[in-house]
Amino acid sequence: MNYFLKINVVSIIYALMILVPVELMVNIYRLTRLSGWDMDFVENVSGFMSGMVVIMGTVFLYFLTKKWMEGRNTAYWTAVLWLPYFVLFSYVISTSFPTNYGGDAPNPASGLVMIGALVSYPFYVLVLNFLSLNTEEEEINVD
Repeated sequence: MNYFLKINVVSIIYALMILVPVELMVNIYRLTRLSGWDMDFVENVSGFMSGMVVIMGTVFLYFLTKKWMEGRNTAYWTAVLWLPYFVLFSYVISTSFPTNYGGDAPNPASGLVMIGALVSYPFYVLVLNFLSLNTEEEEINVD
C-alpha cells in the first residue's frame, strides 16, 4: 500500500509539472487583463515561470524517483498515471474559473503547442524514470 501511494504522489507531481506551464500558456490574456500588466511582460514572466517549474520539477522528480521507487520497474507506470491527474486538475480549474469574457479565450496556436507538449510528455517521463532508476542500479553494481 505504501508503494501504491508513492507512485500516485509521483504521478500527481508529474501532472502538476505539465499543468502549470499549460495553464499559464492558455491564460495569458486573462492574466494580462486581470493584472493590468503589458502583454510582453506577462508572456516573459509566464515563460520564466514555466521554465523554472520544468527545471526544478525535473531535479526534484529525479531524486524523488531515485529514492522512492527503489529501482522497481513499476515506476514506469507514472508515464501513464499522470494523465488522469492532469485531466482531473484541468477539469477542476476550468470549472472553478470559467472563461466568461470572450477576450480571454486562447488562440488556436496555443492549442497546437499544448497538443505537442502533451504528446511528447510521456516520453519525457519515461526518460526521467530511466535515468533515475538506472543510476541507482549502477551505484549498486559498483559497490
